[in-house]
Amino acid sequence: MVIPLVAAGPVGSGQVDEAAVVRLAQAEGARVRQELETVLVAPDCRHALGRLQEAGVLAVVLPEVDATVGLTSEGGRQHKDVWAHTAQVVAQCPARPTVRWAGLLHDIGKVETREFKADGTVTFLGHAEAGAAMFRERIAGRLAFPRAQARDLYDLIRHHQRAGQYNLGWGDSAVRRYYREMGASLPDLLDLSRADVTSRIPGRRPEAMRLIADLARRIEALKEADARVPPLPAGLGDAIMERFGLAPGPRIGRLRRALDQAVAAGDMKPRQRAEYYLDCLERSGLIDE
Repeated sequence: MVIPLVAAGPVGSGQVDEAAVVRLAQAEGARVRQELETVLVAPDCRHALGRLQEAGVLAVVLPEVDATVGLTSEGGRQHKDVWAHTAQVVAQCPARPTVRWAGLLHDIGKVETREFKADGTVTFLGHAEAGAAMFRERIAGRLAFPRAQARDLYDLIRHHQRAGQYNLGWGDSAVRRYYREMGASLPDLLDLSRADVTSRIPGRRPEAMRLIADLARRIEALKEADARVPPLPAGLGDAIMERFGLAPGPRIGRLRRALDQAVAAGDMKPRQRAEYYLDCLERSGLIDE
């Protein structure tokens, strides 16, 4: 593991074996990533991460994370910093490597996006997108993440706030659009969203967890419904040819795929009568192309 490579004194002592840190900085990125991953999935990961940070290890291998230490989300007030929140999120994530990595990295964009307003409030607008870009441009190559894992982590960091934006006013089309856009990352993203709830305000955490649970329930219900009944009616290709006087061929397939995509995006309702989709095609102008 990484911890023994740095001969630090007691936590908080600030004693660092500089030669060990130099050796660590010179180690291959893949080895550093593997050793950090061992720490991340350990049962005592929160304590271990604290040791790595206080020993100066994070400043060497993950300066983007170390920069969140002392970064507060409220100006002029005592408040837990972003690093304290990050360590708690990691500990609350399921012990799967990709989710734990996402927990560690999800807020790194706050360093570059923090802005103090005239009224004393602090904002981090766009921090998810900024953090995803930082990961892709700096960290993914430095620590030699496998391509598939890097792609998943980019998506998790970029979209980590999406589930938290859910409310009961979302229609079925919005829920469908969300889970289709998230794709295979959805289970990890929902777990990260649950772990990202660390508020101590009375009632805030139970309410947030209830909303995420409701979103997950609706996703599963819609997936089951969509699997039972195709979103477009049978015989639609024949109806398109009859309505618009078209001959069989690849064009019919392209028009049907355009309708499929529109339904998936939530721009059209699923499971309607053929006339509904024929009218939509006519209004879209696709027939004239």
